[in-house]
Amino acid sequence: MVMKHQRQSAWQFLLLPLRLVIAVLVIISEIVRPVYRPLVNWFASLSIVKHFGEYVGSLPRGVILVLFVVPLAIAEPLKIYALVVIARGHVISGLVIIALAYLMSFLLVERLFHAGREKLLTYAWLKWIMDRVEIVRNWIAEMKESIMASVRTWLGYPRN
Repeated sequence: MVMKHQRQSAWQFLLLPLRLVIAVLVIISEIVRPVYRPLVNWFASLSIVKHFGEYVGSLPRGVILVLFVVPLAIAEPLKIYALVVIARGHVISGLVIIALAYLMSFLLVERLFHAGREKLLTYAWLKWIMDRVEIVRNWIAEMKESIMASVRTWLGYPRN
């Protein structure tokens, strides 16, 4: 019993960096979501994108995983690289890189995940990650609502 608890504690400690990375990435995505959401909605409404999504959803889960992970593995490191480029003084180049990386994330990675979500979440490790993403998103939504309620109170607006 004690050994099992020690193993669980060790795993929780080892998974802490992953949890922090997930939290930071979700927070950044949630901050820029209002900017890109109209573009994503328009893109998702295109008939070719709908047909592509249906096709992806019909594929085996391993194929969907590869289609999802490859652009994800390109886009996420590009975001970090863009921050390094900006920090080195190449602000315009860095902003272009980060904009393209987010565009890839929002238009390709998000669509692929949406199309294959049901099959992708049969992978326990991916479900675990997405559960953590949902926890962070809910926390952000609660914080946003709390902040907005405070601002409304300060400004003297009635509650909705």
